[in-house]
Order: sequence, then structure tokens, then C-alpha cells
Amino acid sequence: MKKRVILAYSGGLDTSVIVRWLTDKGFEVITYTADVGQGEELDEIPEKAKASGAVEAIVDDIKEEFAREYCLPLMRSGALYENRYTLLSALSRPLISKKIVELAHKYDAHYVAHGSTGKGNDQVRFETSVWALDPDIEVLAPVRDWEFKSRDEEIEYAKKHGIPVRATKEKPYSYDRNLWGVAIEAGPLEDIWQEPPEDAFEITVNPQNAPDTPEYIEIEFEKGVPVAINGKKYDQLWQLIWDLNEIAGKHGVGRIDMVENRLVGIKSREVYESPAGLILIKAYDEIESLVLDRFTYHYKLTHVAQPYADLVYNGLWFSKLREALDAFTSEIAQLVNGVVRFKLYKGNAQIVGRKSPNGLYFEKLATYSPEDEFDHKAGEYFTKVWGLPLKVFARANRRK
Repeated sequence: MKKRVILAYSGGLDTSVIVRWLTDKGFEVITYTADVGQGEELDEIPEKAKASGAVEAIVDDIKEEFAREYCLPLMRSGALYENRYTLLSALSRPLISKKIVELAHKYDAHYVAHGSTGKGNDQVRFETSVWALDPDIEVLAPVRDWEFKSRDEEIEYAKKHGIPVRATKEKPYSYDRNLWGVAIEAGPLEDIWQEPPEDAFEITVNPQNAPDTPEYIEIEFEKGVPVAINGKKYDQLWQLIWDLNEIAGKHGVGRIDMVENRLVGIKSREVYESPAGLILIKAYDEIESLVLDRFTYHYKLTHVAQPYADLVYNGLWFSKLREALDAFTSEIAQLVNGVVRFKLYKGNAQIVGRKSPNGLYFEKLATYSPEDEFDHKAGEYFTKVWGLPLKVFARANRRK
């Protein structure tokens, strides 16, 4: 009796080769492809997977679930790994893991598989997520075990067995795309001194070629959820994110080029495009800074954003700490109402306006005009009390 395995299948080079490789090892392979906003036509995926040896191929549209249950909580947390990366690849892995575990239960499969390498972050994210949901499932990672030493060897194997793949020796990039953006690796990008070639990018134009006229956009939030762009209301969150990627991408907004500290201990050059992710995180933070008191806002910055980024990056989505942090940000979200105005121009997304019905900014307290209502005398006494510890310390430790 053949062993049955559910494979998280993107249709890219690695997972296409994996189907045939596992089949040759005696496995019955069922592929699962999640539509999380890749922007690709997935109708041909089942035929492609079966041509590689799969006995069944499942394609699942989960864009709205991904947007509501993963992108939205991440946006509310303000998480940016190492203050730059919007965690787009890390964010989809727990959801895909959840789906393949559900399928393993449905099809009585004792194995699930993924296409991550032995030095990548995704191996950890897939495997910790799977085990958090079902500790008895065995996880296979063929790329860690097989005989291929390079992507070129995989391409040759695919050609030999008639497996259609997108990667070529001329354009050897590895792509991972979803609603939150695009992750680009391999090829010329491995030279950290070399500027990323323009043919590597998918959803952002070169800022030099972006329109010469700025574009202003307004993003509206209701109880912590982005609901409109320029007054246009959206029933589906995924569609808003998709449209925002297109609007900002045409201005060259959202490119990230960084040397990243991977979970496994190595440094890796990573190139990302995340127009909507960067803008929404920035816009949400702007409304929070307007509606939250100083104590709550500062607590969130120091005790939520960075820990949340680390949890997601390190594959710990299905942890109690992440759930607890979501409870905190969900409570705050009830106050996040309002509009943020951006100026998009040549790769930049500059905030130029913000308003909220429950904002804590009062012009008559902030102004330096004759309408100023601030009690300046109170400021004098406040400063004396605030600075007293420093004054006492200085006196006690004054050098003679």
C-alpha cells in the first residue's frame, strides 16, 4: 500500500520536481495550492500537478481568509521584521499549514510535505505550524534530502521528465507572491553589492520611470479595518489590498532590499515588493498615534510590534503569545477610526494628512497662536518636578 502525502504545492520549480521525486519514492501525492493572491491564473495547476505525478490536485481560493485572519492582525500589530520586512512569506505559511493538516485528516494521510530548503526559514514555519495543529503528522522536506545541488540541476531534471516550470537559467529567480507582496531570491541577487536587476521585480515599477506627477490617496479605517480607498468602499478586504498594491506599485512604492538575519543563523540578501503592506502598516500606526494616549501607544510600540514580528518570522503563529497580543491589538482597534492621506511619488509614500472622529489632537492646546489654551505656568512646575531626580543625582555626584 502506497504512503499518502499532502504536498503544499506552488507550481514552481521546487514543488513541481517534488511531486515526481516523491512519486518515484513510492508516495501517493495529493497537491494543495492555496490562492492567497499570487496574481496568477491557477486553472492549469491541477493539470500541471497531475502531469508531474499527483493523483489529485486541489486549488483553494482563501484570499479573504488570508486578508482577514492574517494580514489584518499583522497590520494592527505594526510588525516589521528588523524594522523593514513586512513578513509577507512568513504570514502565509501558518494558513497553508492549517489547510494541509485539514486535508491530511480528510484523506487519511500520515504525511505532509513542503518545498523549503534546509537553510530557509520556511521549513521551520511549516513544521512548527503543522505540529502545533497535529503533533502526530510526519513532515517531509524533499529539498533537504534529495540529490540536487543547484536550481540548474532541478531545471535539467524538470526538462528530462517533461515537467513545465517557470524558472530558466536566464532568469533563475525564486518568487513567492501573495496579497501582502512578493519575495524574490536567487540568481544575481545573491551578490549583495549588485543592484537588483529590473527584470527581478513584478509589481512595482522603477521609481525613475514612475509618473512625474504625484498621486494623492486617502485610506479610511473603521474600528481597525481598512474599508475604503479615496472614498470607494470595499466589502472584501483582499480586494482593497490588491488595488492598493496596484495604485502604489505604479509609483515605485514598496521595494525592500535588505540583508536579513535568518532564523537558522545565516545572513541572506532578500528583495521584497510590498506596496500595500508598507502603506497599511504606516497608515494604521498614524491613526493609532492620533487616537491612543501616550502610555498605550508607547507600550504597543515597545512590547507588541517587535515581539509580534519575531513570533511570525520564527514560525510561532499558533502560539498563545501571538493570540494574547492579538487580543491587545483588537481592543485598541475599536478606536482606530479615521482617514490617512498619502502622497505617492517616485518610490515614496509620504503621509500628508490625517483625521479621526476620536482623535486626541486639539489645536488650541498645540497651537503657538493667540488661541493657545495651554497653561504655560503649569509647564514650569511640571519641569521642576520631572527633572528633580536628575538634579538630585547631579548634586550628590558633583565632582569637586
